[in-house]
Amino acid sequence: MSQLRLPFTTLSPAAYQGLLATSKALSDSSLGLPMVELIYLRISQINGCAFCLGKHSSTLRDSGVTQRKLDQLAGWRVSELFDARERAALAWAETLTHVSGQGAPDECYAPLKALFSDAEISDLTLAIALMNAFNRLAIGMLL
Repeated sequence: MSQLRLPFTTLSPAAYQGLLATSKALSDSSLGLPMVELIYLRISQINGCAFCLGKHSSTLRDSGVTQRKLDQLAGWRVSELFDARERAALAWAETLTHVSGQGAPDECYAPLKALFSDAEISDLTLAIALMNAFNRLAIGMLL
């Protein structure tokens, strides 16, 4: 394991505490902890953040998500284990994680409107942004 490049949590405590406060607010949102954690785990798979993969898969197991479902997360598009809300959320998470290559087209956003409230879409989008930020911190600082 590598040594942490910089102790970012103590060098930028106010900014880091803001990220943690956002995380807490999202875990208490109407999306529910399993949905938020599922999104976090998928984004961490895409970004290759080993620290976050361990953290979020453990939290999902502890909240009752089966190992089988976790094993099939990377292949959610062809798995029968994911419901319509999860599929829409995962598609949106992947779209925003790869935003530089494709933007955020209406065909990826539209399914959300039928399955989530506006507040839930906002929380989902904030969760996606937050996990991408945490992944970049962990990978960049060798957490």
